[in-house]
Amino acid sequence: MDLSTRPDRQDAAAREVADVVIHVCETCRSGQEAADAPRDGALLAERAMALAAEGVEIRSVACLANCKRALSASIQSADGWSYVFGDLGTDAANDLLEGARLLAGSTDGLMPWKGRPESLKRGMIARIPPLNPILPNVEGQTS
Repeated sequence: MDLSTRPDRQDAAAREVADVVIHVCETCRSGQEAADAPRDGALLAERAMALAAEGVEIRSVACLANCKRALSASIQSADGWSYVFGDLGTDAANDLLEGARLLAGSTDGLMPWKGRPESLKRGMIARIPPLNPILPNVEGQTS
């Protein structure tokens, strides 16, 4: 399989980056699907893509290397923290979009705990700091 033509392998500079990006592992297996059926990770990716939201980009990726806690996804902010989730079901697409909405609306770069869907509370694997530090501005708000 030639992965160079896949959207997640193309030159990122050629695309405009959304406020928040959800990466869904399309190769995840839940163990519930038949051997000849589409992988549950691919089903979750399709369901998330069908729920397109302004400012949120959904990307289907080949592997998030979180196989022991599949299904996996990450939510990444251009100006804040990034999150990796596991133990998701194929019905978690709405939860991922809600998590992205919460992260996009955050003033401190962190996804608020309050209002976060249960699957994103239970399934959090890691929280990764932003590349650029979030510094408080003059009024005490973060920028």
